[in-house]
Amino acid sequence: MAIKTVNIHEAKTQLSALLAAVQAGDEVIIAKANKPVARLVLIEAKPKQRTFGLHKDNMIYISDDFDAPLEDAFWLSNDPL
Repeated sequence: MAIKTVNIHEAKTQLSALLAAVQAGDEVIIAKANKPVARLVLIEAKPKQRTFGLHKDNMIYISDDFDAPLEDAFWLSNDPL
């Protein structure tokens, strides 16, 4: 992993190239007046683990009137729920 330091102007003009370097595993430091202010690093997205079968055997209940219109008082109220 290489670490590259660039100034703000260079970061603005070469953002696509810097992002490609980050995707390749490099780290980019953005500096202002030769003082580091930001670091570009790769975000490694981890997919959420799904657990199948949590709601088997009809454990979910939906009321018969779940899609009935709400009363006017609901829409006219300023109170948060």
